[in-house]
Amino acid sequence: MAITMADVAKRAGVSKSTVSQYLNKRYEYMSQETRVKVEAAIKDLGYQPNHIARSLKQKRTSMVGIIVANIMHRYSTEVCRSLEDYFNDHDMNAIICNADNDPEKERKYIEMLRAKQVDGLIIFPTGQNVELYQNMLKNGYPVVFMDRKVKEIMAPSVVVNNKEATMRAVEHLIEMGHKKIAIATESLTISTRLERRQGYMDALKENNVPILEEYMISTEINSMGSELENLFSLQEPPTALVAANDLVFLEVLKFAKASRIKIGEQLGLIVFDNIPFADLVSPSVTTISQPSQEMGLKAAELLLKQINKEEVNPVDTVFSCELYLRESTKRSIE
Repeated sequence: MAITMADVAKRAGVSKSTVSQYLNKRYEYMSQETRVKVEAAIKDLGYQPNHIARSLKQKRTSMVGIIVANIMHRYSTEVCRSLEDYFNDHDMNAIICNADNDPEKERKYIEMLRAKQVDGLIIFPTGQNVELYQNMLKNGYPVVFMDRKVKEIMAPSVVVNNKEATMRAVEHLIEMGHKKIAIATESLTISTRLERRQGYMDALKENNVPILEEYMISTEINSMGSELENLFSLQEPPTALVAANDLVFLEVLKFAKASRIKIGEQLGLIVFDNIPFADLVSPSVTTISQPSQEMGLKAAELLLKQINKEEVNPVDTVFSCELYLRESTKRSIE
């Protein structure tokens, strides 16, 4: 027979309410001696709390859902680690799902997690399930958007200054003498990519550098190699390039190796992402780094406040990025 709370109470010589208070960590309602007795009774009997019954009573499951757009990004895994650490410290469990930037997959995960009655969701949104986002917010369901903004959706969001950070990176390339600067992004379907491209164009415009359509690549990763080949087959190929994330960066490295283009000498390169080995490769790579740990912490705090029925304003929390200058952009163009 299953061990019950009543069995624990009987073994410890206390009431069921005292055992309940112990399980809910309300230790201020009992003496240290009582706490030790309850702990010993639970251990001796091998008691496992009935979390389903507990959830029904408390109207909380102590579970949250995290829907990541693409878990392959280093930045995304760092944020997820920060989120999981935070919720673990608060005795909550995180269910992490990977949507592969697929709106249909994202929708299914949202519906599945809500069916499991998770207490709230942190979403790296595809931006395509607008009606579903609106319904959650309208019904007061705890939601935080991570990394990306969704047009016309008023939700608490944790993002970085994509446009300004990219502008600063392009300005650095201009300072190093580059005029033929390219940018490579994945398809322009989400706010981060659009903002980074806009920052690139704004920097060129403010420095009177021509904006050339052929220097701006936007395509899926599996087509990136062929687009890079077209780019560097131009009569005047770029002397510098901004890779808008780590997956694009890897495609640039593959292409450069196959084409025998020397990074840092023949091509200045900046990557917008957290690259753990950026300072270990030769040449070391200039990066725009995002404060992933702090962003994850902030998103978790915002979600927990909503779960605890605290007021949270539906505004963007914007973090600043850091430009780390390394060998891939240190050579000046004469």
